[in-house]
Amino acid sequence: MPAQVKSLFGRVTGAVKEFSLPQRTFALIAVAALVLGGIALANWASKPTMSPLFSGLSATDASAVVDQLNAEGVSYQLTDGGATVMVPNDQLYSMRLKLAAAGLPANEDGDGYSLLDGMSMTSSEFQQQTTYQRAIEGELAKTISAMQGVDSASVKLALPTDSVFVSEKQDPTASVFIRTKTGTELSTDQVEAIVHLVSAGIEGMKATDVAVIDASGQVLSAVGTGVAGASGNQTTTDYESRVTSAVQALLDQVLGTGKSAVTMTADLDYDQTQRTTEEFSAAEGVPPLASSTTTEEYSGTGSGTATGVLGPDNIAVPTGDATSGDGSYTSTSEDVNNAVNKVTEVTQQAPGSVRRQSLAVAVDTTAAAGIDMAQLTEMLSAAAGIDTTRGDTIAVQRMAFDTTGADAAASALAAADAETAAAARQSLIRQAAIAGALLLLVIVVAVVLARRSRRARREALDIGELTTVMEPPADLPELEESADIPPALPGPAEVDPVAESLAVKRAEISALADEQPGEVADLLRGWMSNPAGRR
Repeated sequence: MPAQVKSLFGRVTGAVKEFSLPQRTFALIAVAALVLGGIALANWASKPTMSPLFSGLSATDASAVVDQLNAEGVSYQLTDGGATVMVPNDQLYSMRLKLAAAGLPANEDGDGYSLLDGMSMTSSEFQQQTTYQRAIEGELAKTISAMQGVDSASVKLALPTDSVFVSEKQDPTASVFIRTKTGTELSTDQVEAIVHLVSAGIEGMKATDVAVIDASGQVLSAVGTGVAGASGNQTTTDYESRVTSAVQALLDQVLGTGKSAVTMTADLDYDQTQRTTEEFSAAEGVPPLASSTTTEEYSGTGSGTATGVLGPDNIAVPTGDATSGDGSYTSTSEDVNNAVNKVTEVTQQAPGSVRRQSLAVAVDTTAAAGIDMAQLTEMLSAAAGIDTTRGDTIAVQRMAFDTTGADAAASALAAADAETAAAARQSLIRQAAIAGALLLLVIVVAVVLARRSRRARREALDIGELTTVMEPPADLPELEESADIPPALPGPAEVDPVAESLAVKRAEISALADEQPGEVADLLRGWMSNPAGRR
């Protein structure tokens, strides 16, 4: 082992041996955190990025795809309840090609127009018609399955066969089975979209001839009545809720919140009716379309015979003297075709009109003390669309409201708010305490490490030998004072280098004792116990 590495290892070992128990625990925790973080980072960096290989797979196709991936040794992930298969990005396109070569997923195209690709030239007319119908059903089912909230769909068509032996051709019908995703419910607009999608895709099919049923057995659209007939109760509930909300909002503005109660009952007409009206009227001042006049005239002399009319039993009854007639005859007839206006009006009434509705309103006696009830009733009738000629009724009454439940609810809400605020305060205090403890622990660790660092940086201080102040030598000659010589002015004091060095060393020793009193005390205690070692 090189000397430098050995020296570094020795210094690290010596530093670790000088750690106290808390320091060693903290160091072990830090090393473990670093190791775990490095392992997690390495796993995250080495984990491949996944992309969807196929999505919207059936259970059969997903199982076949997973088996093929296992056989190829490719890692995968299943998401979306097993309907989506994820593979690494670098193997995405190669696995798609391999699975396509193996014919997977088999039901990707379902029973769509791909069925027509496998038909042989010797197929009978019945087989061709049946395959074509299955292809249309499959395409419609795939289109409906692509809608949001729809998990799977199945379409069955009843198409009448063309025949010259049938005088009246029946209309085609369709039934649609919908399986929605978990926690999802189709709206009325989505059901209408499914109905119009199927009816528009089949020639001669009406929107009222499509039945839509969900997995729970609920009829979303019925044949003959359509979506409105199937969801009549929901439509009635929506109408009542809308009118009730409008009236309640108006009363809240007038009386205040919680001072009124509104109930609406509506009877809606879901019958579909069609009426055809034709009106004819002659146009004044317009010339006739056609006019013809026929005139017949005959003239001659009298025959002298008696003429008359036939009476009973074909016996001629004479009319007078036959000699008085001149033998002439005149007849005129006129045929006129006048211009006549014809108006044909076809009216089809949509279902959902209001037959009759009733509105009941109760207001608090205290809140409505200064309000004219007649004006309030008139205002509410206008807001709810009450029509008395249709048979609608409205009742507005003053009543004393029971506020016990409201007061209890308000108290419960206040208590819940107080508990929430107390829990928030306790959580804040707990978090502050944890943060303070961590901060204190960090400060303690920092102080301990700083003191250990100063101890490691401590160097030996050479204070030299301490000398005592000696008395002046006795053999020095004494200077005699002369009266004639004036005393000399005192000059600048000479600086003794030894004394200056001693003063500097004393200051350093004092500073060292102030910074590290424990170490200085241990050093002096060692010197006093072993004077020989000091030398």
